[in-house]
Amino acid sequence: MASKHVLEATDSNFSSAVLGSGVPTVVDFWAVWCGPCRMIAPILDELADEFQGKVQVAKLNVDENPGTAANYGIRSIPTLLVFKNGELIKQHVGAASKPKLRSLFEEVS
Repeated sequence: MASKHVLEATDSNFSSAVLGSGVPTVVDFWAVWCGPCRMIAPILDELADEFQGKVQVAKLNVDENPGTAANYGIRSIPTLLVFKNGELIKQHVGAASKPKLRSLFEEVS
């Protein structure tokens, strides 16, 4: 079950929801057909709950929102981009274990 703390990012709301966020935001660039994306989705849901108020999690479907994905040069998914104060500060490409993803959240929170 998806977390209620995960935001759905789109081409139209990316600027306000992600770049304008008051907390660091981890954006998961994903697609329905992507197996590794489905593997990390429940981990991101858990971390969204755990870091609520400290780190925001947003998911952006690259098939439905090609503009933002192209804007950030997303070539492989899953790709996680971390934004803080409107700036891109970190990037992770590919699936990762929960401890690795947790350390990313701890680093930016």
